[in-house]
Amino acid sequence: MSVEATAKGVRISPRKVGVVASLVRGRSVSEALTILEHTPRRAAKPVAKVIASAKANADYNHGFKPDTLQIIEISVTPGPRIKRYRPAARGRALPYQKKSSHIRVVVDGDKRPVKTAAPKKTETKKEAK
Repeated sequence: MSVEATAKGVRISPRKVGVVASLVRGRSVSEALTILEHTPRRAAKPVAKVIASAKANADYNHGFKPDTLQIIEISVTPGPRIKRYRPAARGRALPYQKKSSHIRVVVDGDKRPVKTAAPKKTETKKEAK
């Protein structure tokens, strides 16, 4: 069973985020975070945040070992666009769009063994006295 994390509406163009996502696709989570720390692109920070979130989800919510996590899938899709106008010569207005991205990361790894509680020892009234 794999675990996922998403970041929606990241205010960077999907084309730019996709370049950074392709650097870490298919790698281990720890290796991917190290690569993104040393990547001099603005899109590296939100991608690293989503990978760290997927790692935390897998560790705390689903009981995976954090050292064994691998990035199974990382996808970047276009989010909503904000439409704006820029003033131009002769009183015209030129349209442009501020693009945004949705980043989705899926990780998988080895599960920790499930610990079971020891059976409770029941006391009788005679033993309590």
